Amino acid sequence: MAATFQRPHAALSQPADTAYVLRLHPSPDDVDADAWDALLAAQPHATPFMRHAYLAALHSSGSAVPETGWTPVFCTLWREEVLQGACAVYAKPHSYGEYVFDQGWAGAYARHGMDYYPKAVVAVPFTPVPGARLLAVDAAARHALVRALVQWCDEAGLSSLHLLFTAPQDVEAAQAAGLMLRHTVQFHWTNAAPPSGSEGPGPMADASGEAPSPAGERPFESFDHFLASLSQDKRKKIRQERRRVADAGVAFRWMRGTDITTDDWDFFYRCYERTYLEHGNPPYLTREFFARMAADMPEAWVLFIAERDGHPIASSLIAVGASDTRAQGTKDPELVAFGRYWGALERVDCLHFEACYYQPLQWCIAHGVQRFEGGAQGEHKMARALLPVQATSAHWLAHPAFAEAVDRFLEREGEGVAQYLEELQSRNPFKTGR
Repeated sequence: MAATFQRPHAALSQPADTAYVLRLHPSPDDVDADAWDALLAAQPHATPFMRHAYLAALHSSGSAVPETGWTPVFCTLWREEVLQGACAVYAKPHSYGEYVFDQGWAGAYARHGMDYYPKAVVAVPFTPVPGARLLAVDAAARHALVRALVQWCDEAGLSSLHLLFTAPQDVEAAQAAGLMLRHTVQFHWTNAAPPSGSEGPGPMADASGEAPSPAGERPFESFDHFLASLSQDKRKKIRQERRRVADAGVAFRWMRGTDITTDDWDFFYRCYERTYLEHGNPPYLTREFFARMAADMPEAWVLFIAERDGHPIASSLIAVGASDTRAQGTKDPELVAFGRYWGALERVDCLHFEACYYQPLQWCIAHGVQRFEGGAQGEHKMARALLPVQATSAHWLAHPAFAEAVDRFLEREGEGVAQYLEELQSRNPFKTGR
């Protein structure tokens, strides 16, 4: 039987870095929203999913709460009463809703008569989107924050600490603190037409989107311009799939922000809920969560609704936000879209591809969005020009022997992921020798 975790009550902890004080908060509402968002805005790889309103909605809506296995422990780092850093931490009795799979590690603990749960995760619940996790004013504070987290987990008797889908700055701080790295693969689309004579898009990015842009790349001018960059077989396949949806009498409309009505949100939730129920599970997110999004973060959402004969039959929802890279001195903030949820009340051939990829990509091209992140898993996304990128998490295990065993496992797994990425890159869907 796994040990229980006692929720903190705005406790104070003195980390090994004596210049800093770590404060623990049992609710995001105990953290100043403006201060949190100001820290987030200063990060090179901010996403809307780390905004205070998003995290608070997960809590207040009953989506990510102790009853569902997410006990919030929001951490703030202080130096002489000046906020230096913050992060969202959850103590968990399971590994659901994380998308970095460690159930095998939990099984190994159980076979040795030990408790793997509760554990601590630094993550956005149910949201496998790479981005800043350790919000900090500078590298020194970020390093101090991760060290304080490890110390707190050790003192609290938690088996492990996991930083999921982290930004490069977080990875560097985690490595410096002795955490082990784990890599996985996602699929992202870039709004960049290869210059004439090139062999497809430029060098592979990591999941933060960091990759040099070859000279001559420019945004796609239209969806047809995007199709023209693909190899003939991929271009033909996409056109055939779109034609099947159109021939079935299906048309789409999209809405953003406050243009999404309550009825639209209600219909979307019917679709979203059905997708989960068809797989035998209740949905992670409640209807109240999306009500909070409509009230507190409307500008972050774009909704696509498929209609046939004037009746809605399916929907997909994407998020949009700026990923600030100015801290690196490279360019202005990118506008990034994130594929999130979809569902259908009727079955139409190829409707999923149209709702989840072609409509969002067409919208991204029309609105100058630089990147569309398609999320975790799914090699089929490559046929739609979403290319493989590497996403990284970081892990600390309290038990030395298990930490050593996991370290060996991650080394072997990492070699496999690298080979997998190479194999995927060889299947580039873009034209060659143009």
